[in-house]
Amino acid sequence: MKKTEILYLKIAKIIEEQIQNETLIMGDKLPSVRSAHKLYNVSVNTIKLAYLELESRSLIESRPKMGYFVSRSALRNSELPSVANINPLESKNTPEDLIDKVFGTLNKSDVTQFALGLPGKDFLPLTKLNKSIITTLRNRNDAGTSYEPVQGTEELRRAIAKWALVMEGKITEDDLVITSGAMSAVYNALMATTSPGDSVAVESPAYFGILQAIKTLGLKAVEIPTHPLYGLDLDALKKVIPEIAACCIVSNFNNPMGFKMPDENKKELVRMITAYNIPLIEDDIYGNLYFGTERPKPCKFYDEADLVLWIGSVSKTLAPGYRVGWIAPGKFKDRIIRQKLVQTVCNSSLYSDVITDFLEHGRYDHHLRTFRNKLYNNYLQINRAVESYFPDNTKISQPKGGFMLWLELDERISTTELYNTALAQKINYAPGRIFSQYNQYHNCMRLSYALEWNERVEDSIKKLGQIIKNNI
Repeated sequence: MKKTEILYLKIAKIIEEQIQNETLIMGDKLPSVRSAHKLYNVSVNTIKLAYLELESRSLIESRPKMGYFVSRSALRNSELPSVANINPLESKNTPEDLIDKVFGTLNKSDVTQFALGLPGKDFLPLTKLNKSIITTLRNRNDAGTSYEPVQGTEELRRAIAKWALVMEGKITEDDLVITSGAMSAVYNALMATTSPGDSVAVESPAYFGILQAIKTLGLKAVEIPTHPLYGLDLDALKKVIPEIAACCIVSNFNNPMGFKMPDENKKELVRMITAYNIPLIEDDIYGNLYFGTERPKPCKFYDEADLVLWIGSVSKTLAPGYRVGWIAPGKFKDRIIRQKLVQTVCNSSLYSDVITDFLEHGRYDHHLRTFRNKLYNNYLQINRAVESYFPDNTKISQPKGGFMLWLELDERISTTELYNTALAQKINYAPGRIFSQYNQYHNCMRLSYALEWNERVEDSIKKLGQIIKNNI
């Protein structure tokens, strides 16, 4: 296997260099898998791994029944969204009215929903979930009415610990606390690690839910410039880290930019927070939605001081409404459990059992494989549509997983001002302004591609592009 890994990376590097020196140009077709295996004198599986690696880096794309082609985004490194120049002296104002307006379309079926980070129903195994609910009810004698332990059922915690292979056995059921989704875990992690008035470092742009939680708890968000490929600017963080009480990040397939923080950066971040004894709240809910060959490790994997509070959930992948999440809070576990007891006492025992059943019988892994394929195909579709219908100077992120696309438009465009115009045409997106407490990202937007791709969705992207062009 080790030899195969070396070979596929070597072949991927050869093709990458051909793309970079323009021996292969945008739109060129690559040799078929069978032709390439003869060309390079390696196994078919090695070629498949090489092509998958190149796909994960957005260098090539697969087209059904046609083969592999050099991606449109392969030569677009200079067109990535900008890294923000944050002025901490600027007045702060969280655009809560705009956030409320974006969420106001949550249940409107006639609106094309690019705004919310929720998978469409077509992405979810609804029939299998229904069967699991019936099976769970048959196996219980209380119809799911009993309280479960505050920490969460041992069966669910054990199933999560066994399933979390990315941690390589570093997490046990005793390390986990079940929560009401990931945001509940984030909120409790902030409560457990800070006091009112403290400062918390976050990425910028940042998920607006995290910014709102920080504000609600009487904390101060310190926005750190963030690169669209590599994540948090660690040099910028180093300058302020003596002044902060905690860090809160989305390290894998970040919301809203979609980047995967490199392993070396994760190691360095853990070294930094350990040196200053500062807790790191790591929201890793998108980690299993990778486009490459393997699930990326979280920062928690490198944590030896129990300072990383690792958060996950099934809300983005399996059952948003079940509100089943978890946290491995390290040295803060007792505080988290006490807080949960006061806030919610426990989770729904019925939904905990359903998720346990899914994990224990391998249904979740099978579902994730299908889900990732759909997401990746949708990413290629939305990327193509944006490049076709949006202005030529649009800067587009290059997510390596998850389901968020971050766009930076012409400086003359305000996505906040265009929001009502788009909504009048039954198109909902997330304006960039809601991802910061400062007056920035006005010419940016976030689009979700976790929805069934059809003519209506394509037409909505086309209309949105035209709205933008009409306002330049």
